[in-house]
Amino acid sequence: MTTHKGNTVNVLPALLVIIGIIAVVIVGSLFAFKPDTETIQGQADVTEYRVSSKVPGRILRYYVREGDHVKAGDTLALLEAPDVTAKYDQARAAEAAAQAQREKADKGARQEQKQAAFEMWQKAKAGLAIAEKSYQRVKNLYDQGVMTAQKLDEATAQRDAARATERAARAQYDMARNGAEREDKQAAAALVARAQGAVSEVKSYVDETVLTALADGEVTEIFPQVGELVGTGAPIMNVAMMNDMWVSFNVREDRLALFSVGKVIDATVPALDGRAVRLKVYAMKDLGSYAAWKATKTTGQFDMKTFEVKAAPVAPVAGLRPGMSVLFNP
Repeated sequence: MTTHKGNTVNVLPALLVIIGIIAVVIVGSLFAFKPDTETIQGQADVTEYRVSSKVPGRILRYYVREGDHVKAGDTLALLEAPDVTAKYDQARAAEAAAQAQREKADKGARQEQKQAAFEMWQKAKAGLAIAEKSYQRVKNLYDQGVMTAQKLDEATAQRDAARATERAARAQYDMARNGAEREDKQAAAALVARAQGAVSEVKSYVDETVLTALADGEVTEIFPQVGELVGTGAPIMNVAMMNDMWVSFNVREDRLALFSVGKVIDATVPALDGRAVRLKVYAMKDLGSYAAWKATKTTGQFDMKTFEVKAAPVAPVAGLRPGMSVLFNP
């Protein structure tokens, strides 16, 4: 009997230890498998536009640096494009030549030529006056029976010839005074218009050598260095429109119910000491098969795809910069 009691006393502590270990394992398992709240991480982003030129050239000078704030219309950089400048000079010279041709057509003959034509007309008028008087005298004598019909015919022919000469001289004078024909004037005007169009075209290329800001923003990156050559349409710098900022989240489709379009959500920005921000969801789209997805077919369900969700701050957030993380805790 004494031996049995001793064994019972020795087993009891061991049994209590085993029970304690089992309890700890059970409690630990409950905490280990308890689903934690999943934090959805996003990133702040901003609309950017690239500054580029339609003409190739060499970077001559920058008027801004990375981080500078610019206003719409501010000069950002200057390109050197001697080829474009030469073409502009050629176009202006062609315009001047076309304008001279037009003025010549509108003006007509020189003043000396006009004066000569006028004098010839006056001479023809004087000859016509004499012929008219001679004809009238011969006609009167013929009516009196003193002059023969032959003389009357000769005087009539001389009068008619003088009239024709006067009309021809008058036409020559009018032509010299009026200038070129209407069609020639129209052709000269068309040449001027074409030359002006060429000047305007090349002028637009010259203007492209001065790069200006299209909208307010901040210069985030400058690509080529001063003195480097850039091609047509090559980006010179990026300008971020800081007043057009949003947050992008990559969300599995089983969590999309938390981001319905138009919904306002609360998030935090770790870089701003965990500052709380309110965001309004305004767009979402499928990222496609190339995006991250979660395979669940082994559990008899389906493969979950990832969607991009965009949300804009309800009010401007001071200090929020592109690239900062934004955390959403459902």
